[in-house]
Amino acid sequence: MLRKIPLALVGLIVGSILTFTGFYAYAIGNSTLNLAGFFYGIPLLLGGLALKAAELKPIPFAEETPSEVVALRKEKATDTQNQLRNDVTRYRYGQEAHLDEALQRIGLSPTDDERPILTKIKEANINDNYALILFFDSPLISFDKWQEKVEKITKFFGPGITVEVSQNGETGIELALISV
Repeated sequence: MLRKIPLALVGLIVGSILTFTGFYAYAIGNSTLNLAGFFYGIPLLLGGLALKAAELKPIPFAEETPSEVVALRKEKATDTQNQLRNDVTRYRYGQEAHLDEALQRIGLSPTDDERPILTKIKEANINDNYALILFFDSPLISFDKWQEKVEKITKFFGPGITVEVSQNGETGIELALISV
C-alpha cells in the first residue's frame, strides 16, 4: 500500500499545508505558528518539488497475476526475481529509466538514447517454474543483439535463472527470467 504512494506527493501536500499555515499565521499575528510553517513548510514543499522532478513512475503489470502464479512465486522465485519485481513496481527517484544500470552492464544500453525502455511486466508459469517477463521497447537495439547477450543476462540475474528472449512486434522484446 505505502509503495504505491509517491514520496514526492507526500512532500508536496505536507509542505503546502505547512506553508499555507505559516502564511495564515503571519497574517493573524501568531509568530510561533508562523515560524514553524515557514521553517518546515517551505523546505518540505521544495523537497517535494525536487522529488517530483526526479520521479520515475512504477512499471505496470501487463495483466493481473493469477493466484496459482502467486503461489508459485512464493515457492520458486529467486531473490533476484523478487527484488527486480519490487524495484520496478515502485516509485524510484534519481534514475532516468528502470534497469538503466543493469542494461548498461549487460551491454544493451550503449547510450541513453539507445537504451531499451521497460514498458510492463508479467508473472507467469512456464513449465511449472515461476517466470518474470519483462517487456521492453527496443527500437535501436536489434533482436539479434538481445540474443547474443542471453548468456550475459543469465549470469547477471543468476544463479537459479534461465533466460528466454523473444520478439514482440517490430521493436518489442520479451525477456523471460525463469527460475530453475
